Amino acid sequence: MSTYQPIASQTLSSAAASVTFSGIPQTYTDLVLVSNVSGSGGNANLRVTLNSDTGSNYSTTALSGDGTSAVSNRSTSQTAMLVVQTGASLNGAWTTYTSHFMNYSNTTTNKTVLSRFSAAGSESTANVHLWRNTSAVTSITIATSTNNYASG
Repeated sequence: MSTYQPIASQTLSSAAASVTFSGIPQTYTDLVLVSNVSGSGGNANLRVTLNSDTGSNYSTTALSGDGTSAVSNRSTSQTAMLVVQTGASLNGAWTTYTSHFMNYSNTTTNKTVLSRFSAAGSESTANVHLWRNTSAVTSITIATSTNNYASG
C-alpha cells in the first residue's frame, strides 16, 4: 500500500514568477510538496506562502552548506517561508526541493514545515519553518523573488 497519494501536479507551459496550488483537500494528516524547478538566471530565493497570507507571520531557521563551509541563520516576522535564503542560482539547472507540511489540516495549532533544497555545485539547505496561523492550509504559492521559473 502506498503511503503517498498525489493530489495535484502542475507543469508550466510558459515561464512564470509563481505557481499556486489551491483547493487542497483536508482529508490527510501531512502534505508533501516536491518541486523540480529551473529559472532564467539570478538568485532563486524561493518563497512559499500559505492561504495567500503575505503578513509577517512566517519564521525560518536554516542550515546551509556548500562543501567548504556551513552557515545557520534565522529569519522572523517574514512575509513568506524562505525555502532558499542564500540565493543559489537557478540559471538553467533543474533543482529539486521538498517541503513537508505537518498537520496541515489541523485548526488548533500553528503550522510547521520542514524543507530541503540542494543545488549541484552550489549548496544544500535544510529549513524548519513556522507559519503563525491556526487555519488549515488550503492553498500554497511558490514564488521566486527575482526571476521566473522556466517552462517544462
